[in-house]
Amino acid sequence: MCPPAFWQQHNQPIELWSAAVIDQKIDYIHNNPVEAGFVSEPEHWKYSSAIDFSGGKGVLEIDVA
Repeated sequence: MCPPAFWQQHNQPIELWSAAVIDQKIDYIHNNPVEAGFVSEPEHWKYSSAIDFSGGKGVLEIDVA
């Protein structure tokens, strides 16, 4: 018997065809810790790039250009 998969089997790729779609997906990712109740603001999640997008300096270096 196989153990259950860690990821969902029905994931499909999403084409990021415009800046608006990219921004929507980034906002979704940034808000996941807020929706889960871990933090009250996306910037409060230690490893989130939301810190960089709001003008701060996060733990990991990213290029927001």
